[in-house]
Amino acid sequence: MTDTAVVHIGLQTMMIAVKLGTPVLLTALVIGFAISLFQSVTQIQETTLSFVPKAIGVGVALLLSGNWMLHELITFTTGLYGQIPHLIGAA
Repeated sequence: MTDTAVVHIGLQTMMIAVKLGTPVLLTALVIGFAISLFQSVTQIQETTLSFVPKAIGVGVALLLSGNWMLHELITFTTGLYGQIPHLIGAA
């Protein structure tokens, strides 16, 4: 296993982590921003107000994108297992 292969696998791993985390994090960011804007306009300073909508939004995002996330993760893992013979030099 060469250092180039390790760097390539690390880059692929980071890219899949970004792809899988984006829907959930973006949903939480948008909902948090909207609630923060609402709180600043109405001058309601309740810190627990943002928790329930964020939790619901993240749950909906997971329900909508969970199948895609699982497919991406299975594809990545299958490809990684398929590379094992090549990586250990038995190819």
